[in-house]
Amino acid sequence: MFTEAQIKAAHSKVKSGADFPAYFQELKKLGVTCYETFLKDGHSMYHGKNNFELTTAPKFEDISIADDVKVNQLKTDIANHQQGKSNYLEIISQCAASGVEKWAVCMTAMTCTYFDKSGNKILIEEILVPKGEYA
Repeated sequence: MFTEAQIKAAHSKVKSGADFPAYFQELKKLGVTCYETFLKDGHSMYHGKNNFELTTAPKFEDISIADDVKVNQLKTDIANHQQGKSNYLEIISQCAASGVEKWAVCMTAMTCTYFDKSGNKILIEEILVPKGEYA
């Protein structure tokens, strides 16, 4: 299956949300079926075929997740990030301030789902990959 080194190499190419479609495709080619990123400390759980799981170490010190969900602010911050107006740590901080505890990316459904601290789905986004780039 895939390794943490492969995941890190793919992630190192991401400078903003504008790079996400290529990152998504690279993870899919590695065999990742879905992954969850926990905003509290930046660790992720990657899932692959045959119940394969890989959990990464925390990426930063714990940050606070807001209790109140701010969906409109979240949508604005995500749109800005997708246009390359913020980096990874900025979107992590912005999502946490909007009440996002984690996001889950599903390669088969081609969605990114944002969850609050109670596990409720806040927002589901369709992942758009440019035509001809589907793995």
